[in-house]
Amino acid sequence: MWKGDNLVGNQGAAMEGTGELAGQGSLGLADAPGFLARAPPPIMAPWPLPLASSALTLLLGALTSLFLWYCYRLGSQDMQALGAGSRAGGVSGGACSEAGRSSPGGTGDRGERPRTEGLVSRRLRVYARRYSWAGMGRVRRAAQGGPGPEGGPGVLGIQRPGLLFLPDLPSAPFVPRDAQRHDVELLEGSFPAILRDFGAVSWDFSGTTPLPRGWSPPLAPGCYQLLLYQAGRCQPSNCRRCPGAYRALRGLRSFMNANTFGNAGFSVLLPGARLEGRCGPTNARVRCHLGLKIPPGCELVVGGEPQCWAEGHCLLVDDSFLHTVAHNGSPEDGPRVVFIVDLWHPNVAGAERQALDFVFAPDL
Repeated sequence: MWKGDNLVGNQGAAMEGTGELAGQGSLGLADAPGFLARAPPPIMAPWPLPLASSALTLLLGALTSLFLWYCYRLGSQDMQALGAGSRAGGVSGGACSEAGRSSPGGTGDRGERPRTEGLVSRRLRVYARRYSWAGMGRVRRAAQGGPGPEGGPGVLGIQRPGLLFLPDLPSAPFVPRDAQRHDVELLEGSFPAILRDFGAVSWDFSGTTPLPRGWSPPLAPGCYQLLLYQAGRCQPSNCRRCPGAYRALRGLRSFMNANTFGNAGFSVLLPGARLEGRCGPTNARVRCHLGLKIPPGCELVVGGEPQCWAEGHCLLVDDSFLHTVAHNGSPEDGPRVVFIVDLWHPNVAGAERQALDFVFAPDL
C-alpha cells in the first residue's frame, strides 16, 4: 500500500541535489505554476523560414511571368493570323463595292477559309473563358464552320458569305424597314445634312486629276468612295469634314462601329459602271443604303430580286446574297451617290453581337 509518509519520503529523496528546489519538502498541485515558471525554456533547432519564403515567392513570380508571356504570344499570333485571314476573306472592304472586298462570285480564298475558321474558334474560346458560353450556340456553330452555305440544308445557293455564316438567321435579300426603324428614321431625317456633307467633299470624278484628300482609290472602274468608318475604325479627318454624317452615325443603335465588318461612307458610281455578282463577307450584317443622288438607269439586283434606290429613303440589303450594281444612265445624268452604313442584322442577339465584336475586333 501507498502510505502518505512513504510517499513524502520518496519525494524528498527525489528532490535532493536540485539546487534551490532542494529541501522544500513535498510538492503539491499548488506548486506546479512556480515550478513551470522556473523551468528553462526548451531549446528548438532554428528553421530558415525567411529563406524558404523568399525562394517560394521567387518561384511563383517566375511561373506567373512565364504564363503571362505564353498567353501574350499565343494571343498575338492568333490576332495577327486572324487579321490576315479577315483581309483575305473580304472583311475590310469599303462601302463603294456594295459588298466589301470579296471576289466576284463571292466567297474569297478557299485555302484561307479553314485556317480562318480555326482562328475564329480560338478567339471565341478566349471570349467564353473571360465571360460565358451563354447564348453562344449559333456563334459557336458559325465558328466551327457548319452548317455552312455550301452544304447546309435549307440554305439558298445564292447566299454565299465569304467569311462568317451565322446559322438560323432569317434569309431574305431585302430586309423590311421596320426591322431597323430607329436607325432608318434617323438617317432619313439626317438626309439634308448628309447631302450637304457630300457636296463639301465632292469633286468632278473625271479620273484625270489626282484623288482629293480622303477619297480612296477606285475599287473598280467608275467606283469611288469616301469612308468615315473603315473596317470598324473611325477615319478622323473624314469625320471632321462631314459633321452631319458623323453626327448621324453617332446616334445609330445598331451601327457595327466596333467590328471589322462595319463600314460607313459615301459610295459613288459613275454612268456606265457596273459591279458584277458578288457576295459580302457575312450574313450577320445588313447594309443600309440612303439614296442621295439617284439618276435614271440605276439598278440593284440582290438574290435575283431587282430594286432601286430613292433619294432621301433607306434601303436595307443583306449583301451576303449574290448581287449586282449598275449605272446604265447617260453621262449627262451624273453619278449615283448613296450613303452606306453597315448595321447588325436585327435577329443577331446582344450577347452574339458582343462576342462577334470581340472575335472580329478592329485591332486585329
